[in-house]
Amino acid sequence: MCYYDNYKYQCNDWKWGNFRQHCNAEYRQGETCGMKMVYQTVPLADKCSMCDKIERKQRRLEKHKSDYTRWAAEPHKYRCSMEKAQDEMKALVQEIQRLIGEKQAKYHMVGNPRRA
Repeated sequence: MCYYDNYKYQCNDWKWGNFRQHCNAEYRQGETCGMKMVYQTVPLADKCSMCDKIERKQRRLEKHKSDYTRWAAEPHKYRCSMEKAQDEMKALVQEIQRLIGEKQAKYHMVGNPRRA
C-alpha cells in the first residue's frame, strides 16, 4: 500500500495524484506494490471534466428549448428549425443520461472493483 496524493474536486469526484511514499511491503527499489493509499487529500476549486461536459450539454439543451419556444409563436415560418431543435434535444437528453450513468457507475466501482 504505497501512498499517493488524492485530488478532490468541488463536485466530490476525485483522482489520484503524485506518488508520495513507499510502504513497508515493497522491497524492490523504485517499485510500488500496486495498492494505493491516500497520503493527503488536496481540495480543488473546479469541477471534474465529466461534470463540465454534463453542464455544457445542459446549457445547449436549454438553448434549444428556448429557441423552440420562441419559434413556436410562428410554427409555419420555423417548422424545419423546430424539427431540427427537437431532434437535437432528444440527442442531448440521451447524451446527458449516458454521461450521468457513467459517472454513477464510476462511483459504484469504487466500493466493489469486481463489478462490471
